[in-house]
Amino acid sequence: MAAPVPFRPIPLDLDDVRYELGPDSRRRPEVPPGETVELRLDDSAVYPGTTRRVWIHVPDGVDAAAVDLAAVDPAAHDLAEPAGLLVFQDGWWYLDPDGDVRGGIVLDNLVHDGAIPPTIGVFVDPGLFADRADPAARKNRNTEYDAADDRYVTFLLTEVIPEVRRRYAVSDDPDRWGIVGGSSGGNCAFTAGWHRPDWFRRVVGFLSSFAQMPGGNPYPAALAAEPRKPLRIFLQAGHRDLGWDRPERNWLAENLRVAAALAEAGYDFRLVLGDGGHNPNHAGVLLPDALRWAWRDAAPSDSVTAPPSAVVTGPTTAPQSVPPSDPITEGAHR
Repeated sequence: MAAPVPFRPIPLDLDDVRYELGPDSRRRPEVPPGETVELRLDDSAVYPGTTRRVWIHVPDGVDAAAVDLAAVDPAAHDLAEPAGLLVFQDGWWYLDPDGDVRGGIVLDNLVHDGAIPPTIGVFVDPGLFADRADPAARKNRNTEYDAADDRYVTFLLTEVIPEVRRRYAVSDDPDRWGIVGGSSGGNCAFTAGWHRPDWFRRVVGFLSSFAQMPGGNPYPAALAAEPRKPLRIFLQAGHRDLGWDRPERNWLAENLRVAAALAEAGYDFRLVLGDGGHNPNHAGVLLPDALRWAWRDAAPSDSVTAPPSAVVTGPTTAPQSVPPSDPITEGAHR
């Protein structure tokens, strides 16, 4: 049976558009908030000299006995029900409960509703060189996110996820693992799945910056040349993304090229093309349904909803900068 999509007129101005968040991106009184543990990684073997913050968000109802009982009973870690894992790039920007994306709130609501399996969110900030005086030179984001090699996914698998697994029971099923990113973070999400589909098989990329990858966008050619990988991929592109009307370094065109290559190679993928520019507003609206779609075969049939009916409410808000990294000790927060 076809899913009904409510009528909405399309905006005539493609630049000045803002989508309204849906109910799954807002706190609901019947959904207890999950617990967030904040960590600081003071160095890295893959990216020497960098520090970063990581937040582990556990929705209410996900068995967290591994944290509370393992110190008393080491067997408790093995007895806990393994959870799925969803890694977000640009950690705080995607976790911020007052931001555009609100990933922790979305996980709380979807897990509570049974729309996705029990899943732990891992929100990873890009690395910083804390000893460098020049603010621009301190940032390692583009080095980590735009590269087409396997360094970043290796960093996740060897340095970040072991910290999660030390505290929580995490499933070994790669169909329970996903990765999310926007802009350059979308590049890195796609690249992580591409290199390690034995771990990450659900990929969500919002306004991916394929256009600025060193050496050019490798994926249209790679998708045509290599055997199909066991990935399920959700992409969002924007009509007024960076360089949308240029012959080179065109964010819109490169996302469309990747989507076309996925289609031609027979991948399980979905492309949503929206209006507006290079900001996370539409990504925040889409995230709940992107996750529903990514795990659609694992959710009860009555938890599936129609596509989002986003409402145009006014001018696009420019994304706010991520708060600077401060020395942080581990602690639990509600």
